[in-house]
Amino acid sequence: MAGSEFRDANLEGTTCHDVNLRCTCFLDVALTGATIRNACLGDVTIDDANLNGMRIEGILVTDLLRVYRAQAST
Repeated sequence: MAGSEFRDANLEGTTCHDVNLRCTCFLDVALTGATIRNACLGDVTIDDANLNGMRIEGILVTDLLRVYRAQAST
């Protein structure tokens, strides 16, 4: 399936085990309620995303960003 392109696909409820998604581009995707475990997220970039409710190790990402921005501006 390497090099495949999916358009208007509904993969809701899908479980992926031992999947290689290196250098994959996700555009206009809904990941609401998704869980990512035991994943290598090195060099991953997230831009122009709704992060409301997103947690990393139980911490709200919006809180992390708020604290980071507050410290970065001082």
